[in-house]
Amino acid sequence: MRTPNSPRRALISVAALSAALLTAATAQAAVAQEDATRETPVPAARTEAAPGAPAERLIVGYTSGAAEARSDKAADADAAAKGEKAGENLDFSRRLGTGAALVDLGENVTRSDVADVIAEYEADPQVAYVVPDRLNKPFATPNDTEYTNQWDLFEATAGMRVPGAWDLSTGSGVTVAVIDTGYVAHSDLAANVVAGYDFISDTAVAVDGNGRDSNPADPGDWYATDECGTGTGSSDSSWHGTHVAGTIAAVTNNSKGVAGIAHGAKVSPLRVLGKCGGYDSDIIDAITWASGGTVSGVPANTNVAKVINMSLGGSGACTSATQNAINAAVNRGTTVVVAAGNSNANAANYSPASCNNVISVAATNRSGSRSYYSNYGTVVDIAAPGGETRTTTSGGILSTLNSGTRTPSTENYAYYQGTSMAAPHIAGLAALMKSANSALTPAQIESAIKTNARALPGTCTGGCGAGLADATKTVQAVKGGTGTGSTYTSSGPVAIPDAGSAVESPITVTGRSGNAPSALQVGVDITHTYRGDLVVDLVAPDGSTYRLKSSSTSDSADNVTTTYTVNASAETANGTWKLRVQDLYAQDTGTINSWKLTF
Repeated sequence: MRTPNSPRRALISVAALSAALLTAATAQAAVAQEDATRETPVPAARTEAAPGAPAERLIVGYTSGAAEARSDKAADADAAAKGEKAGENLDFSRRLGTGAALVDLGENVTRSDVADVIAEYEADPQVAYVVPDRLNKPFATPNDTEYTNQWDLFEATAGMRVPGAWDLSTGSGVTVAVIDTGYVAHSDLAANVVAGYDFISDTAVAVDGNGRDSNPADPGDWYATDECGTGTGSSDSSWHGTHVAGTIAAVTNNSKGVAGIAHGAKVSPLRVLGKCGGYDSDIIDAITWASGGTVSGVPANTNVAKVINMSLGGSGACTSATQNAINAAVNRGTTVVVAAGNSNANAANYSPASCNNVISVAATNRSGSRSYYSNYGTVVDIAAPGGETRTTTSGGILSTLNSGTRTPSTENYAYYQGTSMAAPHIAGLAALMKSANSALTPAQIESAIKTNARALPGTCTGGCGAGLADATKTVQAVKGGTGTGSTYTSSGPVAIPDAGSAVESPITVTGRSGNAPSALQVGVDITHTYRGDLVVDLVAPDGSTYRLKSSSTSDSADNVTTTYTVNASAETANGTWKLRVQDLYAQDTGTINSWKLTF
């Protein structure tokens, strides 16, 4: 970070854009609008049951020695017999490629009906498993004409896997404060912009002819050669805040431009950066006001933000003044996301990247490695796409912009790169999460983002936090819950009889809303002298079953002490869950010591 050779040493510099957190590239290559009929690739279907819809068909797997595994006639007769016992009309439909039988339950079945039929199958020792034939559907794919250039959202290698999250949340009801250069009008963003504020108090920095006011319009932050200090050169206006805002909440499915990560959310632009940068004091007031605090001389905020994005910064550790403002914002329930910095250095030496109670974001390129410019280190929490060039070919980040070199001109789109571009990816994800589950605290949002991150596809020398953020997995994990990490444990041991009927150990889950997560953790502690005899199932509150362990004649070890991961996103979270265990063969006994569910 270069410090301007001028009286404004207290500024957080945006002059040296290659070192500051604005962007690592400032060229504003306009991207022509493309035909709205461009073909858009459709991601693979989601392997989840349709929420709230009882299964109308079951997939039944038989043990290899069962007659039903080899004979369609036997499978049909078995279905009829089990249907008669359960009071339903069941028909063998066809044999799947795996050898399992597809069984039709008929129309207008209830969840209770399905549970009865499943219970009949599960009671049959010749049945290896029975699962619903779940309904799949395509991901929500936007029709925005430039969406195919937004590799950072959907590409398998290094994208943030955003499309799957859109089936669960779009950010509706959440306001994100973008503390930045303000906002220049753009038709692909305007519908999602709400009132903000201009916090720049120094008129020389503001360049709009006045000090603080209610108009956060960006007049341009250009500067002449060395105007911001010796060696700083010159720069055209960046329209940086508008680019950041577009990544978060550009209008989506409007047959034009780009898609926003949290396109159902609103953006409140707060202007703190102008010519040569912005003062800590203005940024502190913006943090306070955005989160619902009181700032003298500024009207009360009617668009309190639950997420703040700060793609800005400067050299030096976090000061007590900035830290206090962040702490107060987090205590009010606002998640604060910041850029790690673009100096290829330890983020611990930059602010606000080094502040506590923030989500500090490093940038990755299209191959999933740390971008060459991105700061790194132990203070970094997570990585997200930030790009590594100004084109889509090599991996720039495309968003809303303006073609004006000094003052506003026509709206356009451009590729930028920087941790400034990575941070709004995480701010958008935080908005999706808060919309999906309004009870989430900032600490729970940060924890869930880290817990559900995936390993960096590439490399990161120096440390990039928990890995590359995964929007789909993260939103699935928090949807309808009270946050990650909630654990429910069984009340006592249950004996497992030798070669007897299945036994069940219940756990009653309360206080949650919506469905269970796609990565429900099922911890099991079973003592048994020959675990190969055991079949272990998780039974959801509606009677649906998930096979955790099948029997095996070759597994002579004892005990089952492990944690299984179950995609239970089709199941209502609240209710009584059961661990069902059956010993199929003689001579060995055991006990369900305990088990637990971690949401």
